[in-house]
Amino acid sequence: MNMRLVFMGTPEFSVNTLEVLKEVGNEICAVFTQPDKPKNRGKQIMTSPVKDFAVANDIPVYQPRSLRKGEDAEESLRVLREINPDAIIVVAYGQILPKEILELPRYGCINAHASLLPKYRGAAPIQRCIQDGETETSLCTMMMDEGLDTGDIIMRRDVVITPEMTGTELAGILSKISGELVAETLVRLGNGTAVRSAQTYCREPSYAQMITKEELNIDFTQPAKRVYDLIRAMADVPCCYTFLDGKRLKVYRSRLTELTSGLPAGTVADVKTFSVVCGDGVCVELTEVQPEGGKRMPTDAFLRGKKLSEGTVLGGK
Repeated sequence: MNMRLVFMGTPEFSVNTLEVLKEVGNEICAVFTQPDKPKNRGKQIMTSPVKDFAVANDIPVYQPRSLRKGEDAEESLRVLREINPDAIIVVAYGQILPKEILELPRYGCINAHASLLPKYRGAAPIQRCIQDGETETSLCTMMMDEGLDTGDIIMRRDVVITPEMTGTELAGILSKISGELVAETLVRLGNGTAVRSAQTYCREPSYAQMITKEELNIDFTQPAKRVYDLIRAMADVPCCYTFLDGKRLKVYRSRLTELTSGLPAGTVADVKTFSVVCGDGVCVELTEVQPEGGKRMPTDAFLRGKKLSEGTVLGGK
């Protein structure tokens, strides 16, 4: 059974689900995505990946600033009532839906959430689970209610997080699963075989707070494993950073080493490998970096142009 759908999503993570739903024959009546925003201090307007896909496929696009208050909310509700979709699909949209919208579609509002619910509800589940050193996560489809990621789960697929996996890599895996599971969820809803189950509380609920710029500044006083997990969690976007000689240095990749040192945290212990001492005395090797105003590069290429001195300390600002 193909359905008339409204899709709500914003980042690249959402695009695969939208594409799959269209490919299997559903009618995508409209796309809702976050408003365009200025990039690089207003020099260029940036559109969302979901909008780009919709425009390329002649799907009507709506970009309300809010679905909960003001003229944008009133107009959005009017549009949705006029469309009268069978279901609304929400994948990393970035706005909370009001009760009037949640109750509108025949089959409800279906959300794809990238965590092992009820753990990591909220804005940044992929990065937070890696940052916390988790070894597994999930992609869940759920029936949305008025809470934050609290609705009944319809389908779930678990994913192993390997020790080297980055946030970008995990997002790619979960994005693909999202498309498959949302499509299957709609089939089950349409033929009456969908089973809803309340989120199990054998795990304590937790919240994946939005990532701030300040926490991306690497704190080398943390244990090496914690530093390593943070760097891989935030790769490649939004990306961690530190400061070298007063200039910002983005850190895309690192690895744990067996090198230990009694030097203060943040000190370069090995100038040949760019190994930095962490709070527990264990070193993390920075393997891919980008200097301020420069290009992203492997560390060996960076070190050919930047000679480090023994005792160099990273951090500041």
